[in-house]
Amino acid sequence: MKQIIKNSIVAVLTLGLIFGCTDLEERPIGLLAPESLFSSERDVEIAIFGAYGWLASERIYGRQFVSALMLRSDMCDIGDRGTPAERQQVNDFNMDDNNGMVNSFWPYWYQIISAANAAISGAESLDLPQESFNRLTAEARFVRAFSYYHLVRMFGDLPFIDFFITNPELVKEISRTPADQIYQSIVADLEFAKQHLPDQQPSDVRSRPTKGTAAAYLASVFLTLEDFNRAYEESKWVIDNQGRFGYVLEADFQDLFRAELANNMREHVFAVEFLGQQAGGGGANDDLMAPMTGVRGGDELGWSVIVPSLAVFNTWDERDYRKQVSFADSTLVDGVMQPYTVFDNTQRPHIAKYIRFPGNANADGRYSDHNYPAMRFAEVLLMAAEAAAEVNNGPTAEAIGYVNQIRTRARNAGGVMRSFPEDVQGGMSKDDFIDLVLEERRLELAFEFKRWYDIKRRRLGEQVFHGPDALEPHSSFDPSRDYLMPIPRIEIDVNPNLLPQNPGY
Repeated sequence: MKQIIKNSIVAVLTLGLIFGCTDLEERPIGLLAPESLFSSERDVEIAIFGAYGWLASERIYGRQFVSALMLRSDMCDIGDRGTPAERQQVNDFNMDDNNGMVNSFWPYWYQIISAANAAISGAESLDLPQESFNRLTAEARFVRAFSYYHLVRMFGDLPFIDFFITNPELVKEISRTPADQIYQSIVADLEFAKQHLPDQQPSDVRSRPTKGTAAAYLASVFLTLEDFNRAYEESKWVIDNQGRFGYVLEADFQDLFRAELANNMREHVFAVEFLGQQAGGGGANDDLMAPMTGVRGGDELGWSVIVPSLAVFNTWDERDYRKQVSFADSTLVDGVMQPYTVFDNTQRPHIAKYIRFPGNANADGRYSDHNYPAMRFAEVLLMAAEAAAEVNNGPTAEAIGYVNQIRTRARNAGGVMRSFPEDVQGGMSKDDFIDLVLEERRLELAFEFKRWYDIKRRRLGEQVFHGPDALEPHSSFDPSRDYLMPIPRIEIDVNPNLLPQNPGY
C-alpha cells in the first residue's frame, strides 16, 4: 500500500530534526527524553514509519547499500569504469576504511535503528493497552533486528545500541559488541515480533512485518548461524501457515518486477516500498536502481554502472524463462531495437528486473514505484529445502518438493508452459543437493541483493572468485579480509573505542 510511503516521507522529514546525523558519533541520534516526543500511540507509529522511510532512501534500498551488495557478489561487475572509484573499490576487493559507499550507508542504518529505539522508548513512556504496546514494540523490534542483521553480516563486531540515547556524551564511549551477542539480540527481537505482530497488516500491506515475516527472518538468521534444525523449524512453520499469512508463488515470474503490480504481490514476505516520482529530505524515496543497472546510450537513459559479466549471461540456460526476465540483451536506441553487442558503453547484457517496468518513474527509471522484495516466499521454500537436507544428511522428498515448486513456476513463461527447468529427482547426495539449492538461489534471486550473503555464509569466495569456473574472477579477493567491510575511519577517529579495525584494513 503506497500510502505508508507518503506517511514515511512525512515522518522522515519530522524525525530528521531529532535523529538526523551524518555520522553516528558526531551528531548523536537522540537528544530529548521520550516523554517529550511521544504523547499517543500514533506518535509511536510515526516513528516506526520514519524508519521505513529511511529504508526506502537513496542510501539504503534506493542505491548505496544494495549496490554494494550487488557489486560484492559474483553476479554483478562494474560496467562503465568512469563511475566513481568508491564503487570500483567495493567491486574489485581493494577498498579501504574511507570508502564513500560505506560512509554513506553506515549512518543511515543507525538512523533506522535510532527511530526504532525511539519508538520502543516512546511506547514504554505511554500508558498503552498491553495489546497495543506489544504490537507497536514488536514492529519496532523487527525493524531493529532487520537493520542489525544486515550490519552484522557486513561488518561483524559493531556498535550495538538498543536504547534511546538521551546523553550525547554516552555515544562517544560506545565500543563494538561481539557479533555472536548481536545475533542473540536479533533472535530475541525476532522472536518477540513473531509472538506479537499480527498475521496480516491493514490492507495486507507487505512493507510492514507480520508473524510470518518474523519467522522467515528467524529462518534466515539460523541458516546463517548454521543452526539448521531451527532454520528448518521456522521456515517450515511459515510454509505450513502460508494460507494464514496469504503467501503464494506468483504465477508469472515477470510480474514480481512490474512496479505497477507491486502492491498485489502475495509472494512478498517483506518489501521495501517506493512511491513513484516523490521524494523527501535526505534522499528519502529516491530509487536509482533502474538507471544504475540500465543501458547507457539507450532510450531508457540508464548509466551502465552495475552490469553482469558476460559469463553470468552465457552460462544461464536459454530455456530458463527467468533469464529472459532478469536480463536485457537488447534495448531501444533512437527507437530501434539494438543487441548488446553494439551498446554504446558496455557491450554486455544488462539487468532488466528494475529498468524494464519501473512504473510511475522519471525517464531514466529514477523515483520508481518498485516494492523491492527483501524476502519472498520463494526464498522461504529454498531455505526450508537447504535446512531440511542439512538436518537429514541428504535431500528428503519434502526438500526436493520445495525446490520443484520453484521450478514449476519457472516453467510458466508468461502463460506458456515450458519443459525447462525440469523437476529435481531423488538419489542425490547431500553435498550435490546443497550445491543445487545454492545454484537455484543464485538464479531465482538473481540481482535481488542476496548472492553476497550466500557466498559469505557458505565461505564460497575462493571458489567463485578464484576458481576455474568463476563467473567474475577477482584475484584480489582475500578470504582473511574480504568477508567483512571496514568500520568507517571517520567513526574510529571520533570514537577510538571502535578499534580494532577489521583485519586487513
